[in-house]
Amino acid sequence: MTVTAPSVAGPDRPDPRTAPASRAARLGRRLLPAAAAALAGVLLYVSFPPRTLWWLALPAFAVLGAVLRGRGWKAGLGLGYLFGLGFLLPLLVWTGVEVGPGPWLALAAIEALFVALVGAGVAAVTRLPAWPLWAAALWTAGEAARARVPFEGFPWGKVAFGQADGVFLPLAAVGGTPVLGFAVVLCGFGLSEAVRLAPTVRRTRAVPRGAAVAALLGVLLPVAGALAARPLVSADAEDGTVTVAVVQGNVPRAGLDFNAQRRAVLDHHARETERLAARVDAGEVARPDIVLWPENSSDIDPFANPDAYAVIDAAAKAVKAPVSVGGVVKRDGRLYNEQILWDPDKGPVDTYDKRQIQPFGEYLPLRSLIGAINSDWTSMVSQDFSRGTEPGVFTMAGARVGLVTCYEAAFDWAVRSEVTDGAQLISVPSNNATFDRSEMTYQQLAMSRVRAVEHSRTVTVPVTSGVSAIILPDGRITQRTGMFVAGSLVQEVPLRSSETPATRMGVLPEILLVLVAAGGLGWAVAAGVRGRRAGGV
Repeated sequence: MTVTAPSVAGPDRPDPRTAPASRAARLGRRLLPAAAAALAGVLLYVSFPPRTLWWLALPAFAVLGAVLRGRGWKAGLGLGYLFGLGFLLPLLVWTGVEVGPGPWLALAAIEALFVALVGAGVAAVTRLPAWPLWAAALWTAGEAARARVPFEGFPWGKVAFGQADGVFLPLAAVGGTPVLGFAVVLCGFGLSEAVRLAPTVRRTRAVPRGAAVAALLGVLLPVAGALAARPLVSADAEDGTVTVAVVQGNVPRAGLDFNAQRRAVLDHHARETERLAARVDAGEVARPDIVLWPENSSDIDPFANPDAYAVIDAAAKAVKAPVSVGGVVKRDGRLYNEQILWDPDKGPVDTYDKRQIQPFGEYLPLRSLIGAINSDWTSMVSQDFSRGTEPGVFTMAGARVGLVTCYEAAFDWAVRSEVTDGAQLISVPSNNATFDRSEMTYQQLAMSRVRAVEHSRTVTVPVTSGVSAIILPDGRITQRTGMFVAGSLVQEVPLRSSETPATRMGVLPEILLVLVAAGGLGWAVAAGVRGRRAGGV
């Protein structure tokens, strides 16, 4: 006969046979939101190029909204940070291709702090009516801050830059990247609220009208707005056309070492331009009106080195067209990342100095501190580049070509300034060779597609090692090169001078969305204070 010992469990002492299961359940309840937030961040990353899965941004934000809803600000801070890491760690892995994992991990960890703050704010506003609106505006405010600080900001990873293939893209012409990104996030959070309310609707056949309307509008308004904005997107010529040639000379080998072979890079681009001239003379391709070389296509200063001057001049004369040359120039003891307008008859006639230079790439913030940590980093950036001060719009064969050098394409103001200064076409000369075959090139190419629609301009992307491309004002890529091959693209493209609402309004839509975010956050804080006071009475 088996005797079972009586249980000693009581109201103050849980049954020891169920305690482990209870602890496991509690641990699971804590870990599940954390895992969901991190995986949602990964889902947002997967929505970015080179993949065309733009729509995955919607479930990513739907999951984020679900895990943040109703939580305290501390939990929101932690869950937001996990979402940010899940998104930014894989997105920015290319930053460590040549310099190791340290800078990559540090950058992702710092940028994720902005997402953490957004998570805390979103958790607070989820208690408000129409919370998807306030939450989406908070995300936009977070992106606005990330684009400005520290070290003048790092806008890489804006939600808008993952939408080059999406249905929301026309909204870029309405209010630029802030409005495009806001619409995507609003739709995702609206989807989260709709999914939350669905069981209540099935069970009771009724749901609070305000919540249902907010969820429905959160999902439908962004889609309706994108459809309504489609007439703003056009590839028609307004000021005639111009035949443009984009030259990709390639580099001797990938990686940072290619800078030690500066003359070879210059020779490659000159040689490819002369090959293009031979094809034109043979009638194989149309004669270009303008020729565009990439950033760093001549790291040898042609103003100080007669041999470099002669090589570029010979190439321009061979192709019989003005050439925009990317050079590194030293003037009055200062270094400039410069675009040089090279006339086949007159030589260099105009210049544009890059204004938004890259921290830790073209200049080194906190140089003495970083040198104390790792002297190799200071030797890689031995002299800081200086900033230009004026927009760069070259007149080439009668066309006004706005220059946006590489990193500048990520910054709203840098692109807009060229258009408001009269650019009928935009060129984004870039040098991605230091990032090998990483996703960086495709992420940057998607930015240029968004910029084409935002300002309704043809965008050319000449890159030293690829991917070079020609993009019409409606965001379509009509020609592109491979990576680490030499080649050229020649095409007749439309010139346009009209301004989209996004161009005309500039930073105004972003300011309005930041004010909406501030209003929602203030409302949530005030409501929380009132609730605590009422509970204490």
